[in-house]
Amino acid sequence: MKKATKQNKSKILNELNNIEFKCKLGGNELKLRQEELNNRKIWEDNGFELPQFDRAKMIKATKENPEWVHFGAGNIFRAFPAAVCQDLLNKGILSTGIIVAEGYDYEIIEKSFKKFDDLNVLVTLKANGSLEKKVIGSIAESLCVDTSNASDWNRLKEIFKSKSLKMVSFTITEKGYSLVDGSGEFLKDVATDFINDPTYVKSYIGKLTALCYERFKNGKLPLTLVSMDNCSHNGTKLENAITTFSNKWVENKLVEPEFLAYVTESISYPWTMIDKITPRPAQSVIDMLVEIGFEEAEVIMTSKNTFIAPFVNAEQPQYLVIEDDFKNGRLPLDKGGVMFADKETVDKVEKMKVCTCLNPLHTALAIYGCLLSYTKISDEMKDNELVTLIKNIGYVEGLPVVVNPGIMSPKDFIDEVMNVRLPNPFMPDTPQRIVCDTSQKLAIRFGESIKAYVEDPKLDAKSLTFIPLAIAGWCRYLMAIDDEGNTFELSPDPMLSSLTKIIDNIKLGENDNIHDTLVKILSNKSIMGVDLYEVGLGDKIEGYFKELNAGKGAVRTTLKKYCNPKV
Repeated sequence: MKKATKQNKSKILNELNNIEFKCKLGGNELKLRQEELNNRKIWEDNGFELPQFDRAKMIKATKENPEWVHFGAGNIFRAFPAAVCQDLLNKGILSTGIIVAEGYDYEIIEKSFKKFDDLNVLVTLKANGSLEKKVIGSIAESLCVDTSNASDWNRLKEIFKSKSLKMVSFTITEKGYSLVDGSGEFLKDVATDFINDPTYVKSYIGKLTALCYERFKNGKLPLTLVSMDNCSHNGTKLENAITTFSNKWVENKLVEPEFLAYVTESISYPWTMIDKITPRPAQSVIDMLVEIGFEEAEVIMTSKNTFIAPFVNAEQPQYLVIEDDFKNGRLPLDKGGVMFADKETVDKVEKMKVCTCLNPLHTALAIYGCLLSYTKISDEMKDNELVTLIKNIGYVEGLPVVVNPGIMSPKDFIDEVMNVRLPNPFMPDTPQRIVCDTSQKLAIRFGESIKAYVEDPKLDAKSLTFIPLAIAGWCRYLMAIDDEGNTFELSPDPMLSSLTKIIDNIKLGENDNIHDTLVKILSNKSIMGVDLYEVGLGDKIEGYFKELNAGKGAVRTTLKKYCNPKV
């Protein structure tokens, strides 16, 4: 689940829980428990799709011969991998389910899984305004990845020793694979784990490596570790973390030297690309569930500021491409809509999405949405100038340099983004959330396309208009003044303090010495991916910025000038 900042967590909880949650309809209560699902008619009459398999039989088979363990019990897992598994169980393609393990916020397991017999409800928010409700019953067992929880930890060790285990997947966020802090020093728990017996590990990757060591000691059984997190070359990030731990343990004579060879040769780490929006539980969904008599729909917050509920709401479109590199057999996920491909194709799909067809459009909307005081991405899709801006970024300037993966059409992908995903009024996503960490995203989301224009002799980077306009908009955003001249709070960004010190030299309506200020940002290759002056775009972006900064209403005036609907 998404974490809340201290500033807004109370406000969000009040909004989410500002209704009476327990409600009855015609004397019937919809209580999310396995026993209650036996009265299928009540659930089905209220529009719920129920598991079509013998869940007790599935749980028994999974515990005896586990095939799939997943680390990270958040929304994306419940809305996507768990739903894919359910589809395969319904079709009789799989006979075992998933064992989910949580290694960061243990309250999730107790309050959002075990409390509900490891069931949850997936509410799909369709762009046409309809909702699809599905009880997900593919999870056979839920565990805490905690060495101080002897029962759960011993059970995990037992699972990792099993010959039947094929895949361990992950949605633990990109930072879950990091072993170092912002200064490059090893995290305290990690450094401690390097010198202690693997039995007593405390860090996330340390615990995972210790479980792999159990598998090594039980016959060096092969395994595949599949990161499904939304970060570039995720499999490599996971592999580097595991091998770093293994190296340290070998150096410190805590494990056999052969363990390092095991984690590099008998374990595979496929790359993947995942794409599905699973926002925080929406008030409209809570209202709907309560109205039909669903009990305990309330959202609660854990001590680690994680929002949890017995349901997850998500958009309908979803994509998961996995590198076809499996060491102990491959689960038939392709029969549930997952695509298998070679590493090069996975890389191309990721670049198509991140560099051209989705993320650049999202970022441009987020930047200008903040300047124009929008609070929902879907509302921005009713704004002619903003729609024209992102159409031109995607179709006109992006498609000529798109990396075509072959297994899906880039144009069809953009069509779905433009016509289905971004306009979906039931997706409660905000420009303020999307604009977070933009300094870390520009090099990929815009810089890669600019580089492609520079490298292609048939194209001219100086001809670009809308990508530079988005970059100029970001510089204007950093002033923290909206188009009406009102100040607003900038979203979190690791470079915020240094960037605002630079941009503070510029005042609204004053465009003297713009170059001396913006050159410090636009020439920074670590932010932009390129020196924008070297590729002939720095002066153009400065010009756009001056127009955007001419005074109150200048942002809208500039958009009207360059973004008259033409596409």
